[in-house]
Amino acid sequence: MTLARYGEWLHEQAVARGVPFIDGMGFAPGLSNITVGEGIRKLDAATSAVARVGGIPEKSIAAKRPLRYMITWAFDHVLREYMVRLLVRKDGQVVEVDAGTDREKFVFAQFGRNEPLECAVTPGMPSFITSRPQLRDFSEKTVRWPGHWDGVQTLKECGLLDLDPVEVNGTRVVPREILLALIVPKLRAREGDRDVCVMYNTVHGVKNGKPTTIEYWMWDEPRDGLSSMARVTGFPVALAARLLANGTIRQGGILPPEDCIAGETYAWCLAELEQRGIRIAETVTEGVTPRG
Repeated sequence: MTLARYGEWLHEQAVARGVPFIDGMGFAPGLSNITVGEGIRKLDAATSAVARVGGIPEKSIAAKRPLRYMITWAFDHVLREYMVRLLVRKDGQVVEVDAGTDREKFVFAQFGRNEPLECAVTPGMPSFITSRPQLRDFSEKTVRWPGHWDGVQTLKECGLLDLDPVEVNGTRVVPREILLALIVPKLRAREGDRDVCVMYNTVHGVKNGKPTTIEYWMWDEPRDGLSSMARVTGFPVALAARLLANGTIRQGGILPPEDCIAGETYAWCLAELEQRGIRIAETVTEGVTPRG
């Protein structure tokens, strides 16, 4: 059984038994899915959406680290996601592109911040390719401090992210394993280091006959002994578990967050997150098409 067929089989079994599975409910996928899904629902017709999400070190720490980065979760997996090919929607077609492409600069300008950031396409929200076929364009991008993606591109061009062994002085070595051995100790969080989780999503379309853009913003920092990455990943998972346990979500099958967390359930989730200091701001602009 192929991986795709296994997923279909599992979904069919869950539908037949009325068992709901929420597939991907953390930060990204997770918070990114439910906010973009909400923006699409608020428009009469949505044409494009971009989710921009990422975990980064505080600015002062980033300046002291290679790639302007600090490890907040498995770095070998981060590098894997930088090297894959993934699906996006572009001009109405589902196309395959390289991770790390379609780079974009933006300024995070909410919650008293004015921070220049960069992002590039990554494979974080695959469900939207099938769950929202009406979108002409869709992609998910990973947010980093300026300079990170230039550094990653240099590593790629040098072959240091490759997995095919090469011979060095008579010994076969894997370039990526050598890189990990060298860089991981320099990227690990040290005592007192703090992370930040950023989200800036845009949904474009039409509302009441006017071009309209809905944006979602989040800038989260550590609190109560928890890193920001732990907070924005763990709390959404816990909320989803509560929704399953109390029977709020009853539909059987494998359910993407953008489908099963909507309306009153969406409002409840955002209110619960805000109680824990995770605030997501929504802005609506009519009549013009802003950045993104």
